[in-house]
Amino acid sequence: MSKMRRREFICQAAGTVAVSLAWPGLAAGQAAAPQTKLSGTTNRKLGKTGIECSLLGLGTGMRGWNGESDLTRKGRAAFMGMLEHVYGRGLTYFDLADMYGSHVYMRDAMKGPLDRDKVVILTKTVSREAELVRADLERFRKELDTDSIDIVLIHCLTEGDGPDWREKLRPCMDVLSEAKERGTIRAHGVSCHNLDALRLAAETEWVDVILSRINPFGVKMDGPVEEVAGVLRKAHDNGKGVLGMKIVGEGTLTDKIQESLRFVVGLGCVDAMPIGFLEPGEVDQVLDYIDALAATA
Repeated sequence: MSKMRRREFICQAAGTVAVSLAWPGLAAGQAAAPQTKLSGTTNRKLGKTGIECSLLGLGTGMRGWNGESDLTRKGRAAFMGMLEHVYGRGLTYFDLADMYGSHVYMRDAMKGPLDRDKVVILTKTVSREAELVRADLERFRKELDTDSIDIVLIHCLTEGDGPDWREKLRPCMDVLSEAKERGTIRAHGVSCHNLDALRLAAETEWVDVILSRINPFGVKMDGPVEEVAGVLRKAHDNGKGVLGMKIVGEGTLTDKIQESLRFVVGLGCVDAMPIGFLEPGEVDQVLDYIDALAATA
């Protein structure tokens, strides 16, 4: 991507939002359908995985690590209430991780108001050894009480995973490939916290899904906005499912949510966005913002 000032890049990308918020909805061999407006609950295809989920998802890992997150720290009643609320509003994408401590809440919610067949569960492993990944997968399925997990990512790739993480993590990748062949997971991929790792993910055939930090302000991202956006476009063009996180900069961009949403959707390469909501009203607000963007597109 040629160099340009960040503000110019943001304005250019945001200018494409009208294209991204409405599309003709064509299928092979079909005539043009009426324009369909995008909403937070619109089903989106994740690359070539065959998986579809809502544009907006519930991220359960706000400041999450070591088995807890801001949402788990609010207590069981609050967490369960959030799961029920977002599902009731039509969101189907739930972004979990072992290190967030969110599996058991999702399991219990699927025994009640949430229909397992109507939700997409993404979770992540931090293990870096094949046998540990294999053990994680079995434990995750038990904790979630599900035969198959939709998406499993190798969590938090950083420079510590080496200049070519594919060499170090090939045994772990093989375990996930075997699980996909058996049907115990549907897709695999990585979450990235390093620009070089993200670049490799975008061109690696094994990667089905990428979770990457993106917003128009460069907050808590892996590199300059225009560089990260360029890599995500490449990943999307290569058939990866692209998931954008840190849309609200881990809560630091709450006064700029609308601009961030407009920018990320306007890129045209981010399939879905998990946001770390802590209150039901936050979900409603963002759904309203997306509707408002679509109405003005």
